[in-house]
Amino acid sequence: MKKVLVMILAAATLVGCEGYFGNKTDLSFIDVPTYSVRDIAYVPIQPAFGGFVHPSDLCIGYDELLYVVDEATEEIICLNESGAEQGRITIPGVQSVRQDRQLDLLAIGSYDTLVNGVNYSLACLYRIRQIGPGGQYGLPFAQVIHKTIHPFYFKNTFSASDALVRFGQVAILANSDADKNNRYYVTRTGPSSNNANQGPDDAVILFSHDDVYISPLSISTSSGLFTNYFQDPRGIVSFAQPPQYTAAAGDDFWFTSQDPDQALQVQHISFIETEFGADYRPVIYAGNSGLADRSINMANRFTDPCALTMAGDNTRYLFIVDRERDSVYQFTASGLEGIPPPPASGETRYTQVSFGGEGQGPMQFIEPCAVAHWKKILYVVDAGNGRISRFKCTLDFE
Repeated sequence: MKKVLVMILAAATLVGCEGYFGNKTDLSFIDVPTYSVRDIAYVPIQPAFGGFVHPSDLCIGYDELLYVVDEATEEIICLNESGAEQGRITIPGVQSVRQDRQLDLLAIGSYDTLVNGVNYSLACLYRIRQIGPGGQYGLPFAQVIHKTIHPFYFKNTFSASDALVRFGQVAILANSDADKNNRYYVTRTGPSSNNANQGPDDAVILFSHDDVYISPLSISTSSGLFTNYFQDPRGIVSFAQPPQYTAAAGDDFWFTSQDPDQALQVQHISFIETEFGADYRPVIYAGNSGLADRSINMANRFTDPCALTMAGDNTRYLFIVDRERDSVYQFTASGLEGIPPPPASGETRYTQVSFGGEGQGPMQFIEPCAVAHWKKILYVVDAGNGRISRFKCTLDFE
């Protein structure tokens, strides 16, 4: 009887005490984060790096230093992250530079020589070693240890048309095989359609890590095998970029064509190892109108795409410089133009962040000719304004 009475009193107590388990907490004081896709854009980081006459190229090294080519002074200038000069070296006719994982620089320039009593300025790839005799490192201690001079890396004869051939840019490759690591591609242009049975001058050619010529690339398509696939190639980039020291993409690469008659001037070429040997095939990305307004394989998307780079972080963004349009374009690794909206934004379409236009303003360029990306900072070689402009996406500010 007592137990029943206790239970009745307890029940009455629960009923009589309003909100025994507490009132529902009012969460209206918490600010729910909101996003606006209009806020996603690249903004300038001031000041730009100056002091150049006519810069033509820039690369981020695996030593985490910046190497700028000033074609007017024929110098490669090394800067640290803050823009302070670390050294410089003179290379004849230098136009472009890249660094491999041996920390050697591969610089494209020219080599003046006498052939059959006639003076010529020939295309030349210089290998520059930065380690001095005493173990010191940097451009103040650098020396040229090898020259790859066109056309003598693959033939002993010479014709006047060989003097019209030019190298464009270099792309360093990554591979777990020591013999294949640090191999590299070079873009090449010239007037000949067949040079000593080595294919046309317009080509992408493969070299070993110790500068031994291997071959030009032939491309397989649904229409057959083409030895003349590349028309006026210029920019080239592999999937292995600093600070990413290893890359799973093997020998894949992107290249740009400056041929105005080419509908697709920027393409991804995939490398496939088959039982019959190496096979290179173009990858065509279909646009997705549900996500982005434009894709990289839209016909006639560019006018003069002279250079490109790929972000070495997990975004794998691709940046392309169009010199004629004075603009920089950004694409995802799947070929869509723009940046995916952030989580919780409520948006599904990619935000367009490509920018530029002719002028001297912080978001403008005059004949931009190269681009690099490192630690979420985009570097653009603004040749006409004599500067290296820097930009950062608003999503990347902490």
